[in-house]
Amino acid sequence: MLSAVMVGLLAGCRSLAGVEAVTREMSQAARRALGIAGRIADTTLRDALVRISATDLRAALARVVRSAHRRRALEPVGLPWGAVSMDGKATSISSWDHEIAQQQGDHGVVRTITSTLVSSAARVALDAHPVPASSNEMGTYKAALTALVEKYKSIDLFRVAMYDAGACSEANARFTRTLGLHYVMVLNEAQPTLHAEARRVLGDLPRDQALCVLDDTRQNVRYSVWLTEGMQGYLDWSHLHTVLRVERDVLDEQGRARSTGERFFVTSLRPKALEPEQWVTLLRARWGVENNCHHTFDTVFHEDTSTWFSASPQGALVIILLRRIAYTLAALFRSHTLRTEATRLTPWRDLLRWTRNALITASQATVAGLRPRPAPPP
Repeated sequence: MLSAVMVGLLAGCRSLAGVEAVTREMSQAARRALGIAGRIADTTLRDALVRISATDLRAALARVVRSAHRRRALEPVGLPWGAVSMDGKATSISSWDHEIAQQQGDHGVVRTITSTLVSSAARVALDAHPVPASSNEMGTYKAALTALVEKYKSIDLFRVAMYDAGACSEANARFTRTLGLHYVMVLNEAQPTLHAEARRVLGDLPRDQALCVLDDTRQNVRYSVWLTEGMQGYLDWSHLHTVLRVERDVLDEQGRARSTGERFFVTSLRPKALEPEQWVTLLRARWGVENNCHHTFDTVFHEDTSTWFSASPQGALVIILLRRIAYTLAALFRSHTLRTEATRLTPWRDLLRWTRNALITASQATVAGLRPRPAPPP
């Protein structure tokens, strides 16, 4: 049944009824390869999924990631080491239970903290830590990071943890360092004194004093980065070494720039830890958790509009986790298994359509061709 749900997610199904239809339509060869005897009713799937442990599914996701790491499919690109970006995501359902789903007006919200490996070509999901109904991102940060480190402590997968302003605090930053990781956090008015000082030091510097100015001709944007180590240990942030300001400009056809805003960052990394262009790479990678994971969950997997278990917080959480596993498998296929640069840019919707077509049309000869060939005799 889990295999059926997984291939249903990868085939673009928006409900358990859609999964039932896939199990009814798939070829006999595909059924045999996946261990799916025949059509599985959506009610049967629903009854089974609500009994699955979220902890077990998170462990399954970690096994997928660790397997990819052994295959060297998650090597850093443009950075000397791995980096993880974390961010919260909320999914609305029609019910709540005060444990998994927090009541908000006449509906419930299931919240998780997504952790994404943003240093590799495949922006895989590393974990989705449930946020208790009684807490928030700031209060769950330490538990989410602890669980993440525990899952991957035996492999050198990442050395930097990044988060937006929703978890930026001295206590969270200090805790990150106690786990042996460096932090990069977005700084805004939620930390008023620190933010005001960063703006005073970096806010009016001209572009010719920037650490790096990088034009992205593919997206027609320009990134300018300024940094200072003059705020090291400012206030009680004894672990703080570098503060950065990033300005993003959109370029028109004549190369003229129009500013779209600026952001400040605080980090325990020292200025010389990265080359100038690597700082740009790292700070841009921070948004991979939103642009790659969350955007794909909503626009391709339709997470916001197709929760599958609107009346069951437990079921909704299970589908959220299964969706992260499906996304990670597809991201690895798209960024690592496909061999050419053109195919690695294949749109997500095309990948899901290919999967559904394969499930329906695969013959026994096709399935047999996927198995490793036996080694020739010596």
